[in-house]
Amino acid sequence: MTSFDRRDLGLLLLRLGTGGVLAAHGAQKLFGWFGGGGLSGTGEFMESVGYAPGRASAAAAGLAETGGGTLLALGLATPAAGAAAAGAMAGASAVHAPNGFFAQSGGYEHAAFLGLTAAGLAVAGPGRLSLDHALGHTADRGWMVPVALAGTAAATLAVLCARYARVRRPQEDAQGGARGDASEGTQEEFADEVGPAYDA
Repeated sequence: MTSFDRRDLGLLLLRLGTGGVLAAHGAQKLFGWFGGGGLSGTGEFMESVGYAPGRASAAAAGLAETGGGTLLALGLATPAAGAAAAGAMAGASAVHAPNGFFAQSGGYEHAAFLGLTAAGLAVAGPGRLSLDHALGHTADRGWMVPVALAGTAAATLAVLCARYARVRRPQEDAQGGARGDASEGTQEEFADEVGPAYDA
């Protein structure tokens, strides 16, 4: 009788694949590895899409991806690791959402897939081929799953709401300016038309 089964092997493959991709993306943000922008370049991008302050946002996203991805691959603290990675991918999905679903058009497909897989691993657990199992699941208790997911969901929602407000503000200002220009133009036209009558 073996000490693991096909489910454990499948979970190991999912953890290694998902965790590896997440960790690589996080390393791009934190260290500029694999052609990434590092904290400076990623911070500027974060500012441009509404996450402020940009450098702190880049560090938070990079830590969630690198830390969460590495822990998922190792199968350690799986509920917290999966929740953190899922939260980071929710933030990325929000940026890509205006482009639709598919990645070929810049959509949120890739980020959503990684986030859902990370959340699924948090719920399913790491399997027996993991450090959590070797350590007696001290950081993988059942109660930790809803706590980690709920805490991450609340924090992510707060960040996304703040970003939405920042993104909407310039748009509303621009729309207000356009309406003001149109109103001034209408008033000038009206004055040109009725001005002679009032002068008389």
